Amino acid sequence: MSPPTPLDVNLVGVTDTSAVPIPDPLTVNGVPAWREKMAKIPTGVAAASNSDMFKSPICYTKPKAKQFEHRFSLESKSRKASTLKTAARYLKNPGLISLGGGLPSSEYFPFEHLDIKVPTAPGFSPEATRKSGTVLHAGKHDIQEGISTYDLEIALNYGQATGAAPLLRFVTEHTEIIHSPPYSDWQCTLTPGSTYAWDTALRLFCERGDYILMEEYTFASAAETAFPLGIKVVGIPMDEQGLLPDRMDEILSNWDVDARGARKPHVLYTIPTGQNPTGATQSAERRHAVYEVAQKHDLIIIEDEPYYFLQMQPYTSGDATPEFIKSLVPSFLSMDTDGRVVRLESFSKVISPGSRVGWIVASEQIIERFVRNFEVSSQNPSGIAQLALFKLLDEHWGHSGYLDWLINLRMSYTARRDSLVHACEKHLPREIVHWEAPAAGMFNWMEIDWHKHPGVAAGKTRAAIEEDIFLSAVNGGVLLSRGSWFKPDHDTVEEKMFFRATFAAASSEKIDEAISRFAEALRTQFGL
Repeated sequence: MSPPTPLDVNLVGVTDTSAVPIPDPLTVNGVPAWREKMAKIPTGVAAASNSDMFKSPICYTKPKAKQFEHRFSLESKSRKASTLKTAARYLKNPGLISLGGGLPSSEYFPFEHLDIKVPTAPGFSPEATRKSGTVLHAGKHDIQEGISTYDLEIALNYGQATGAAPLLRFVTEHTEIIHSPPYSDWQCTLTPGSTYAWDTALRLFCERGDYILMEEYTFASAAETAFPLGIKVVGIPMDEQGLLPDRMDEILSNWDVDARGARKPHVLYTIPTGQNPTGATQSAERRHAVYEVAQKHDLIIIEDEPYYFLQMQPYTSGDATPEFIKSLVPSFLSMDTDGRVVRLESFSKVISPGSRVGWIVASEQIIERFVRNFEVSSQNPSGIAQLALFKLLDEHWGHSGYLDWLINLRMSYTARRDSLVHACEKHLPREIVHWEAPAAGMFNWMEIDWHKHPGVAAGKTRAAIEEDIFLSAVNGGVLLSRGSWFKPDHDTVEEKMFFRATFAAASSEKIDEAISRFAEALRTQFGL
């Protein structure tokens, strides 16, 4: 797609007789000036929009993504544009009287306005919000009255599958600022959360009977989404940095179609940052190695990143805070020269799980297939949730304030992580428990040396010992997750034993008490 106009670029001389236009990259502070040059944001009921309306000129200096039609499923290839959603484009015509769509009149929406009290930077604490927070007002007719570009009249009606234009603009700008994808025709579409986006991705890329690749321990719900679709999983061995690219290459290079009864996998699902459940974070070097294997075997990478902004300070006593954006580990999206990465973004871990709003970033070709599915399934994310997020992120905080909020979260989660790791060091018996302090996310992954359990001599299985430890902890007043819950590859024997503890919600005092109780359960079970 051609770039929007007008373009504001600087001319840089290449030779004495030639010059090429070099636009500046979009920055946090450059957004307001860039928006002034753009066309007016589309308003009105079910207003159509896409990311090309909101990207900066530098995007269009990059090459286009490769084509991946050969990776689309039969179901995905069969989808056509929604007739009714397509017809909505005529609603913008001046003077048009619509008797076509089933859009109810806003006079029948029993909400006149919504008031939401939110933090004002830098006072992000609950106490500061109560005392000095800002009340954001969303009225039914704010657009007509020239107050806003998004209001209840629009939010409460049907919308486009890509989401409301004002919020789509924000996430498009955010994507360019943080990741700057290295190809030109990337797009965003809003989603009703990453779980639904993942379900749709499986339908888009996989047929029944296919295998997909996942980390050997992964988000249980992600695996459980795949199984009913007839999709099987091959688990990739991991270390403290997550999946091992050489082992993934080995699995794919030696794939036996006859023995497996299925074609070679072409989809990798990975949680690269603060991995659930292990807490592992892939370094930049590890991600480049994984991407090279994906190129070699023509994989689609599903990059599920709810914990990306929960990257923490190293576990030390220092308080130094590096420049936030530069300190983040580069995403797969930021190194995706082919357009083979589908990035699942979420507000769940940084704003609110109940908002059920996230977004996908991928090539225009792939996003178009997602949108065709959304048009006749989820339709669009909740209008009220989108409006609340727009008011908070765009009209109140802006990109700078949102990053301030994310930095605040980073420091808060760092403190919680430190509390849990300190409690582990203080209470857990090191002779049978091992852990690595997580660098991101909200989980601590603890390996138990179950071979030292006295039940082994009596013939107890690993699974039975795991059950005994789990129930002993519950009876002792603490609930942890069993590692076996997160193993998606049911064809391999689990040899190790893990338990997962989260530090996302409990106070430091309760974290300390919980780990103390777990330590007592372990000592009782192992006779220490």
